[in-house]
Amino acid sequence: MEKTGRKTDVVSEKEIEKQRKFSEKVFCILSRRYSEKPLACIVTYGCQQNVADSERIKGMLSEMGYGFTENRTKAKLIVFNTCAVREHAEDRVFGNVGSLKSYRRDNPDVLIACCGCMMQQQHIADKIKKSFPFVDLVFGTHVIYRLPELIYRALTNGARIFELPDMDGAIAEGIPVLRDNDSRAWLPIMYGCNNFCSYCIVPYVRGRERSRSVEAVVSEARALIESGYKEITLLGQNVNSYGKDLVPQISFAQLLRMINDIPGDFRIRFMTSHPRDCTKELIKTMAQCDKIAKHLHLPFQSGNNRVLSEMNRHYTREKYLELINYAKELMGDSLSLTSDVIVGFPGETYEEFKDTLSLVEEVKFTALFTFIYSPRKGTPAAEMPDPVTAQEKGRWFRELTELQEKISAENMKKYTGKSFKCFVTGKGKLGDNYLAARTDGNLIIEFEGDENLTGTFQNIKVTEPLTYVLKGEKERK
Repeated sequence: MEKTGRKTDVVSEKEIEKQRKFSEKVFCILSRRYSEKPLACIVTYGCQQNVADSERIKGMLSEMGYGFTENRTKAKLIVFNTCAVREHAEDRVFGNVGSLKSYRRDNPDVLIACCGCMMQQQHIADKIKKSFPFVDLVFGTHVIYRLPELIYRALTNGARIFELPDMDGAIAEGIPVLRDNDSRAWLPIMYGCNNFCSYCIVPYVRGRERSRSVEAVVSEARALIESGYKEITLLGQNVNSYGKDLVPQISFAQLLRMINDIPGDFRIRFMTSHPRDCTKELIKTMAQCDKIAKHLHLPFQSGNNRVLSEMNRHYTREKYLELINYAKELMGDSLSLTSDVIVGFPGETYEEFKDTLSLVEEVKFTALFTFIYSPRKGTPAAEMPDPVTAQEKGRWFRELTELQEKISAENMKKYTGKSFKCFVTGKGKLGDNYLAARTDGNLIIEFEGDENLTGTFQNIKVTEPLTYVLKGEKERK
């Protein structure tokens, strides 16, 4: 690692060049071993940060000489990029990895790798080592940039590799990226989290907060815009903390203004924000900058102050509502609000849960992402008494989702007859000829149109409100 005039370590250019040489060595091995380009299958679970990591994994694999397929039975390399946030995601990973046992037995030259947040937990790595002996390579979130070296070792020495250093991570620049989309891009600006919410495994598997340099982020954003990308989503476990480890410090709001000032017709989105670090400066920046989407995803998790304290969230219901009301004051009807909610946190009572319902009723979110509490081994909440039954939590969950469905339907009605500048994302779900488009506020409007409109901005008029999407028609110029 290279020490700089900042608080976060940076992977040295010498180390990145070393990995490029390993890529060349792998390329030579694959060229000798296969008459046709071998295929890799990347299976990604979890958040957008994992998707962005997979794009970097694909970039490195492409330089090593791999092509890509979504069919695992055609692949010579299968990589599972895993998520540790909820138990269901972990169960899916184990099930899908286990299903490859016979395929690997019949195809001994296939490499199987597991990476991502799950693998950064020692008990998971131990289970892979013991129960899935056909998995060749396991590596954690902090060593993705060393993938060429790890693949080279897997191809040449035949021994199983477990590369899971206990560290807070470093910033690695110069990694090739193979993006999944040619008009929408994920742009990581920071990694890790310092908040240590009592239910969350992320700080333990992603490490402490570390920001990419301003120069690196703005340069990548400019390159994307010049290449024709129309939607750029800035990523971080907590984007509001961007720049605190840089010398000199810079705020996330300042970074947004720099990207907004880049010439071009494009839209900026970001996720995820933490109410503890969300500032009025950020909200004012959203309101004043024309290229920043008027969509604020601000997870509140619970509407009850005692539960928020047990969650270690470091804000109150009142502080959250103050931020929301300020955002509404500055952006009015153009603002779209979404959030995350945990139902049934250990020790939560129904009376406390009703505070969540009342907050939802007061804010009137565009949409909610709701989850029943899932214990994560190694977090403080996993050790807390949890007397409420799963059945009871399920009833609370249904009550919340029914309330939000009612609010969403009411919200959608007010858009009838209005027109929006929308970014067309691809095929819709309402019919064969329908396309899906996103408004500035992250609303989905489906309309009939030709697929060649995908990746462009179009003016769409809403003709019919549905519960979670709108139906519309393309306006004639």
